[in-house]
Amino acid sequence: MSKILITGGTGYIGSHTAIELFAENRFDVISIDNLVNSSADTVGRIESITGKTMTNYQVDLVDLEAVRSVFKENTDIIGVIHFAALKSVGDSVSDPLGYYHNNFESLINILKCCEEFDVKNFIFSSSCSIYGNIDKLPVTEDTAVTETESPYAQTKWMGERIIKDFCKVSKVKCIALRYFNPVGAHESGKNGEDVINKPSNLVPVITRTAVGWIPQMTVFGGDYPTRDGTAIRDYIHVTDIADAHLKAMDYLLEGKNEHNYEVYNLGSGNGVSVLEAINAFEKVSGVKLNYVIGDRRAGDVISIYSDSSLAKDKLGWEAQKDIDEMMSSAWKWQQYVLENTAV
Repeated sequence: MSKILITGGTGYIGSHTAIELFAENRFDVISIDNLVNSSADTVGRIESITGKTMTNYQVDLVDLEAVRSVFKENTDIIGVIHFAALKSVGDSVSDPLGYYHNNFESLINILKCCEEFDVKNFIFSSSCSIYGNIDKLPVTEDTAVTETESPYAQTKWMGERIIKDFCKVSKVKCIALRYFNPVGAHESGKNGEDVINKPSNLVPVITRTAVGWIPQMTVFGGDYPTRDGTAIRDYIHVTDIADAHLKAMDYLLEGKNEHNYEVYNLGSGNGVSVLEAINAFEKVSGVKLNYVIGDRRAGDVISIYSDSSLAKDKLGWEAQKDIDEMMSSAWKWQQYVLENTAV
């Protein structure tokens, strides 16, 4: 079978996308991941769920020759899904040069290899963070990008521009998927957001607080101009996100794209506040969380949720799972991790 290369394949969304690709039994899947914020154990979890082995090359995408060696070894790659990037909003604020160097260089190198090795189908993991603070909701693909709120968001926005300019002079077909806030875990409970470093996303902070790994969680900002004072996001189940990447790849492979570069929002269309997310978790888990309201966090936007009707019309995709299912699966994953963690 032909191969799909996932960069960041042992990461959160990458691993779930690998699982969905294996389930279709149409492609072999390989990964490039330097394991800076993920674990090699993910390969074993993917195999336990799918019965198939994903080869991961522990390569830094900033090293062009190392990346070229992967393409040389795998001449049957027909598509690339590029997840790999540094992604913490807070860390990007404190280390902007590190984020610009890593995220730009890795993207440029993988595009160079697609061009050199004639891999014509490319999916880019973009982000709703590029929209920044906006006045009109929901967000559409035509919403103007004015001022991003963090260096991380800027790397995604500039990454899109790099791809757009690249597509003007290349035969590579590219789709940028601007997704909102992926949460949840595989239905088996055996794969989820396996955070190696200190978690910054809301749901792993919630589940780790619930089991006592975090003594008390902080809700960043209780004075936003929202219905309960906390920031509002559009949460979407990670398997829904994974499914969108499969549909986008098929869209390119079947030649349905109208342009060499296209952009799609991926979201549920529903805004959920931080406190509403906490309440949903407490409802499905039966666990009361120990949390306090703290100061706002640099780089966070106030409120954002999506209009993803274009993805429905063109890719045949829409979100399926609600916030209760997201929290329930995340809690199932946390319990799995707890049971399999050595004391």
